[in-house]
Amino acid sequence: MRFITGQPGTDLTYSDVFLVPSASDVVSRFDVDLSSNDRTGSTIPIAVANMTAVSGRRMAETVARRGGLAILPQDIPVGIVAQTVRWVKSRHTVFETALRCGPDNTVLDAIHLMPKRAHGGVVIVDDDGAVLGVVTESDCTGVDQFTSLDQVMTKDPVTIDTADFDDRGDGALEYAFGVVESSRVPFVPVVRDGVLAGVLTRAGALRSTIYAPAVDESGSLRIGAAVGINGDVAGKAAALVEAGADVLVVDTAHGHQHKMIEALKSIGPVGVPVVAGNVVTAAGVRDLVEAGADIVKVGVGPGAMCTTRMMTAVGRPQFSAVLECAAAARELGASVWADGGVRYPRDVALALAAGARQVMIGSWFAGTFESPGDLKTDSSGRRYKESFGMASSRAVAARTRGDDAFARARKGLFEEGISSSRMMLDPERPGVEDLLDQITSGVRSACTYAGARSVAEFAENALVGVQSAAGYEEGRPLPAGW
Repeated sequence: MRFITGQPGTDLTYSDVFLVPSASDVVSRFDVDLSSNDRTGSTIPIAVANMTAVSGRRMAETVARRGGLAILPQDIPVGIVAQTVRWVKSRHTVFETALRCGPDNTVLDAIHLMPKRAHGGVVIVDDDGAVLGVVTESDCTGVDQFTSLDQVMTKDPVTIDTADFDDRGDGALEYAFGVVESSRVPFVPVVRDGVLAGVLTRAGALRSTIYAPAVDESGSLRIGAAVGINGDVAGKAAALVEAGADVLVVDTAHGHQHKMIEALKSIGPVGVPVVAGNVVTAAGVRDLVEAGADIVKVGVGPGAMCTTRMMTAVGRPQFSAVLECAAAARELGASVWADGGVRYPRDVALALAAGARQVMIGSWFAGTFESPGDLKTDSSGRRYKESFGMASSRAVAARTRGDDAFARARKGLFEEGISSSRMMLDPERPGVEDLLDQITSGVRSACTYAGARSVAEFAENALVGVQSAAGYEEGRPLPAGW
């Protein structure tokens, strides 16, 4: 990457810079390979932040199916992490996990389940798992909520048999798309040996022709897990890897400290990529890589739920932090992830242009169907989920639940994060896959402007300029009807 007008004299945020179009022979967005090439197995450069309000099993499954990687938070007990990893790795790489009810369940039961998945419907099955019908949101509108589902379901729906799907080889997804398209319903149940095995939507069939899932050597979906730097770090790290985590993230707000170095050295080689952070300087990168990190996480203070910069004045504008840290990592044969500060697809593209191999996203994904929180509705009818920072008093209380009351009370006096925020669901993009479509579309297009066919080429070819606040504002679209 190079600057069009020479190296600037000040540190820069994503909003301070822009990409300049260059001569390009990349004809199509689909000619761009978005694989991260950082040994994590991701086929798109997106990692889901290890935040309690963001990353869970539904998020991990969905994002991995589209090539990304979700990191489970460090405050989840190892036993629960193991259960989650097993569950995610048992999911299909094409078919989505179905929401299921019995015929005697009520409309209210279905309404409570529907927000758990973007496909927004429930499959009605008998005791043996055979498909009896489907229920969609429209089927539940204007109906007494205690009505049994066998009274409102569409009976004997069109289904896709996995044997028929597999027999069609390269034409399977086009066949499945045709089935969903002709059925005139939002989704189609998928059956194996007469038993419900999943569901497939029209968009899901299309996406599977564009994205390659992030899978391990056995073909199972990938997932990562985080560990803090306190307590028996080596023991917990070994347990997480034993549980099946494909990536280990050693995480603390201030990654360039002796305790992090000690934690990395105690872990040693564990057979999976080790990510450590967060830092914002080349010196921090060098120290963490020397201590055993394969990937260094960059970013102090740019996150939407983080108040570190306002509380402490500590941090660094994210674009410059990523640029410096990525250069240091390349010299050492390591990689960096850009963590925090992205609000738009352009920010993801800029982080990759600065040299990040992946971009970690938190709050942006909190307002989706797949995030762990309960879906709520405000007084104006807008749907939202609650999010909170991992240095907030709410998160600290969860992490210190094993401490005595006095210790927890002392720690609760200090926080550097927002404890409650409403993340609204975008009516046009309510699922995380919708956001991935938007992000990867923007990044692919940015690569074509730079004449790059890969993330590595993009970081090498990118031409960047510095702009004023007015320049940034000029690039924002005006409201419809202005």
